[in-house]
Amino acid sequence: MKTNIVTPALRNIKIEDPLFAHYTDMIAEKLLPYQWEVLNDRLPEVEKSYCVRNFRIAAGELEGERLGAVFCDTDAYKWLETLAFCLESGRGREFEATADELIELIGRAQEEDGYLNTYFSVCHPERKWRNLTEGHELYCAGHLVEAAVAYFGATGKKRLLDIAVRFSDLICRIFGQGEGQIKGYAGHQEIELALIKLSRVTGNKAYAEKARYFLDIRGQKPNYLVEELKRTGKDRIFPEFADYDALYAQSYLLPVSQTTAEGHAVRAMYMYSAMADVAREFGDNEMKNACRRLWQNVTEKRMYITGGIGSSGHLERFTADYDLPNDRMYCESCASVGLMMFGQRMAALSGDARYYDIVEKALCNTVLAGISAEGDRYFYVNPLELWPDNCLAGTSMAHVKSVRQSWFGVACCPSNIARTLASLGQYIYAQDEKSVYINQLISSSLETVIKDARVKLRLGSALMDKNRFSLSIEADRPQSFTIRIRIPEYLENPVFVLEGREIAPVIENGYAVVAVSHAGTQTLEVTGRIKPRWMAANTNVRADLGRLALMYGPYVYCLEETDNGKLLSNVFVSADTAVSVGKAVDALPGDLPSLSFEGKRLESGLGDKLYGEPAFSFSSQQFSAVPYALWCNREPGEMLVWLKATV
Repeated sequence: MKTNIVTPALRNIKIEDPLFAHYTDMIAEKLLPYQWEVLNDRLPEVEKSYCVRNFRIAAGELEGERLGAVFCDTDAYKWLETLAFCLESGRGREFEATADELIELIGRAQEEDGYLNTYFSVCHPERKWRNLTEGHELYCAGHLVEAAVAYFGATGKKRLLDIAVRFSDLICRIFGQGEGQIKGYAGHQEIELALIKLSRVTGNKAYAEKARYFLDIRGQKPNYLVEELKRTGKDRIFPEFADYDALYAQSYLLPVSQTTAEGHAVRAMYMYSAMADVAREFGDNEMKNACRRLWQNVTEKRMYITGGIGSSGHLERFTADYDLPNDRMYCESCASVGLMMFGQRMAALSGDARYYDIVEKALCNTVLAGISAEGDRYFYVNPLELWPDNCLAGTSMAHVKSVRQSWFGVACCPSNIARTLASLGQYIYAQDEKSVYINQLISSSLETVIKDARVKLRLGSALMDKNRFSLSIEADRPQSFTIRIRIPEYLENPVFVLEGREIAPVIENGYAVVAVSHAGTQTLEVTGRIKPRWMAANTNVRADLGRLALMYGPYVYCLEETDNGKLLSNVFVSADTAVSVGKAVDALPGDLPSLSFEGKRLESGLGDKLYGEPAFSFSSQQFSAVPYALWCNREPGEMLVWLKATV
């Protein structure tokens, strides 16, 4: 049965939380102008993008060589999508004219039959659709479609949507099982997600059918991508694909038959998200069950405590169950964005709040850590332990950076984080015909319609400092509906007081269900207990055996050198150690508290000797921890999440 849980329009959601409003406000104020300058190669200290320049070359308006990553067209598309979300939320109006000019440039770069890709149009027109494994044509097309849907939703302007429809119609003609059609699929999944969105906004079911086709054909034998690589071997785009296998792009089995998360983590998340969309769109229970299996494998055996996924620094991929190293991991920021996307879709598919527990974990830790407090520096890789001295080029640690970077030659993460935070409201609220769902306890407001009643909600969250939140519920007429509030597992013993009277709401699929039936305003107060807690990992996680991590609410905490000195690897702590909740660090946004505790430092007694007989001793020290999401926003240095445990 098709579910009907949808996201309210972003224009009806306002975010007021001191932490998240800092980032959402910053997107329009700082990221949009900064990233626009980057896309136009106007910042001399920043790695060149070539993005806008490439469109001008493809449009025949500029002479020169097309440069940059094969898929850097998507930087423009994700910038447009981010702006669209800002516009819908009432921000960024000063960039709308710029966006319209960019859209016209994109339109001029589009070929007569609808094809649009600067790399193949300029560099290799003879190779169109012949290197799906590496060429990212369908990936770029998907981000174009997503931007078009968002921009149309925000502005009502159809120019970009028309461009996307023309390209999508071409794709629908080119790919399929019919005579003369290409029986292939994307090397990097993304088009599947986009076609579902396009189907919903246009009402054209053919786009959803094509998304389903791309999933149904994936993994059939012979393997299309593997066979294609044999034909294109002399024309390699990515030399590292010498190690390519069918696991890498999740084409080793039919998606409905897959049980473990394999291959490139971002590709996997985008595919799993599309699978959830298709399961919902077509009432496909086999696909739904596959999504559940894959979600369980990711979150129960292959995910970091921060919601990071994809542990291998080589090919950015999943490895084996419980293989979760802390210092040389990859955990691409985009992969955690993808995990949020997958979790949101699974919640909409099932009505189960537990999926949003993981969405929250990824958001509050890895995704926020991927962007600086000022919005102009980014992490692509998100380690849980950092020793800056060994993050050396030309070594196995070269992918780990000790400070956020101004940009990347492969720049998917900055724009992906931007579009995620600009659309954060979609992860806070959802609704169906009889309920509003509150999925994240982030201070915000919503105006919507349930049945025929206009409803205004105002969520004020003080969970991290006062262990409570309040909800104002206003309806303009008598009408029965329910508010479903996700109650996170870290909020102990919640007490619900509605209009001064304690109530005991039913807890259903992780939601506290509060019934509303009369007009006017009601206030719900929820209090409980949130305490700092030491966390351990499954004993199969070898990297974390005998170690402890510290959490407070949804936030993982870490030690930084600027607060605690060097050699953080020498720190030991007991699971019984009391943790004090302190003041927020002035230099960090959001008013999140710091945590302090007493631990011990191990001394070897060897002095300057490299080796010698052990002469261990411990010294006591007071340590201060800050949220992992905010690390490296002050003085660079060592960082550590998992501490060694004493008994």
